Amino acid sequence: MLVPWDPTHGLAPPPVAADSVFSAAQLERAEAYRLWARVCSWSSLAVSVAVACWLGFGRWGVRIADRSRGPRWLRLLTVVAALLVIGRLVTLPFAVALRQRQLEEGLATSSWPAWTLDLLLNLGLEIGVSTVAVLVLSWCARRWRRTWPVVAGGVVAALVVLGSFVYPVVVEPLFNDFRSLPDGELRSEIFALADAEGVPIDDVLVSDASRRTTTLNAYVSGFGDTRRVVVYDNLLDAAAREETLSVVAHELAHARHDDVLVGTALGATGAFAAVGLLGLVLVPLRRRGVELGQVRAVPAVLALVAVAGLLSAPIQNGISRHVELRADVVALDTTADLPGGVDAFIAVQQRLALRSLADPTPPTWSQWWFGSHPTVLERIALARSY
Repeated sequence: MLVPWDPTHGLAPPPVAADSVFSAAQLERAEAYRLWARVCSWSSLAVSVAVACWLGFGRWGVRIADRSRGPRWLRLLTVVAALLVIGRLVTLPFAVALRQRQLEEGLATSSWPAWTLDLLLNLGLEIGVSTVAVLVLSWCARRWRRTWPVVAGGVVAALVVLGSFVYPVVVEPLFNDFRSLPDGELRSEIFALADAEGVPIDDVLVSDASRRTTTLNAYVSGFGDTRRVVVYDNLLDAAAREETLSVVAHELAHARHDDVLVGTALGATGAFAAVGLLGLVLVPLRRRGVELGQVRAVPAVLALVAVAGLLSAPIQNGISRHVELRADVVALDTTADLPGGVDAFIAVQQRLALRSLADPTPPTWSQWWFGSHPTVLERIALARSY
């Protein structure tokens, strides 16, 4: 009911020809890089899920759990941390190889120490969030022997909602510094765009994203009157003013339709349902003497989460592509009468694709499973037909 399944009302045109947008050299470079990136990413994903299942459904995960010592909460934390660190270590060669290729292609700008620090921060956040979820599941399973999925599902769903509100305030500042965009023409035009789309914003911030990446981007952070438009500094440096406004209009469209809130609601609903499914899937493990309330159940839970994440990816990304397409339609509606208008939308899509070496023609099944946005050729076709 909340997902825009047909944002173009059946008028979405077929993708434009790749050679009508990019040169042969540009296509060759993008396709070569994306082939390498897909091989690294898919290999990393396959190894990650395989190791999680090996630890979760075999004996080694139980052995790690049985060797943990201390209070219950500390044992849960120790086991979660050990399993996630193992998972990160086995996929580290793929991450390093991809990072090296990004440096060679000029897609990354941060130093290896800075990249390592980001890696450790992400791992720490993953351990913290996973431990809280496991603690909730374990406590509920011990407290309510038969009805724990209902209680735990409700608590996990509430944590998903809480995380959406906490993330902009707590997590974002860990990775980037922000400053207000100085008063001037661009700041005034962004506020005017927000008014045109009926989105109240509190401030326009500039993120120092250039110290990590060359990718151009912007986004809207926060809720209600605390919403802020965040613009990458390299977008301001590389794109024309009309192109920047086109990107901002797209991001404001997400706020206009409360896409973050809708996504949060869908995530919370999915989390509630997932806990119920977890209760069913764990039935065979109980026959092996593994109960959810036990520390030795943690490896199985993390393995099931890894498998569920992989299997649910087409659903999540399918929803995301429709939401992104609606944001494109709104951005075109909003900026059509501005200087540059549709031409600025097309130009910035080309620029974004070239700066990130996006593959204009990804494999169909890969786009269906992993693609969170329409392809650049689909977005340009929409704009040309506008």
